Amino acid sequence: MENASVLYEVRGVGKRYGGVVALDNVDFTLRAGEVVGLVGDNGAGKSTLVKVLSGAHEPDSGEIYLDGQRRVWKSPHDALEAGVETLYQDSGIAPDLTVAANVFLGREIVRKGFLGKLGFLDEKAMRRDAHAELERVGIAVPASDRPVARLSGGQRQAVAIGRAVAWANKVIILDEPTNHLGARQAGEVLEIIRHARTKGFGVIFISHTLPHVLEVTDRIVVLRLGRVVADAPSSSFTPDSLLKAITGLGQS
Repeated sequence: MENASVLYEVRGVGKRYGGVVALDNVDFTLRAGEVVGLVGDNGAGKSTLVKVLSGAHEPDSGEIYLDGQRRVWKSPHDALEAGVETLYQDSGIAPDLTVAANVFLGREIVRKGFLGKLGFLDEKAMRRDAHAELERVGIAVPASDRPVARLSGGQRQAVAIGRAVAWANKVIILDEPTNHLGARQAGEVLEIIRHARTKGFGVIFISHTLPHVLEVTDRIVVLRLGRVVADAPSSSFTPDSLLKAITGLGQS
């Protein structure tokens, strides 16, 4: 993994909110085919770093690179267009819509109408393509014309992650994707993340559930009070040592 080229990177990123320093000279790298865990206590700077990486916030200082090219995100749309897909904790799923409609939410397929004008949504094509895309990324979800409200919590999250994986072409940022899921459902989500890795995506996995982080990631970056205090292979951590890195307790 160390020999793989760096896919996504921030160098010396800083961000303030008034007198509060949220990020202080943060360096972060992600390689293709790598899952990196981003962990830290509340207020450590995780959310701010995710917002910088996803284009939601511009940093006050530092630089962003994607595929070796310097980028300036003016909005999340800029990052999306460049191939950086972000799934936030609330997943953005519309329960009253079908699986297919959720996969294509904001990217609907429209049939041409009379004299070439835009016509109606091509629901048949969206159902077909949604099923194919979810299957391609290793997700087994019931019929794509089923309302999401009728799916289990794990299946809903699978659809949300599947949408992110299907539309991303470089980087996937997952913010607490296993939160509020049972053991079996969380296991299914972790398997999807492993599958995304085999497809060559770079995956950033943010979670407070440390066993999940240790299980699915290749490397872990620990933030504390806006600074990176640890960046090492996941195999070098134990649950206890990772908790100590996060809290700073018990360290000399």
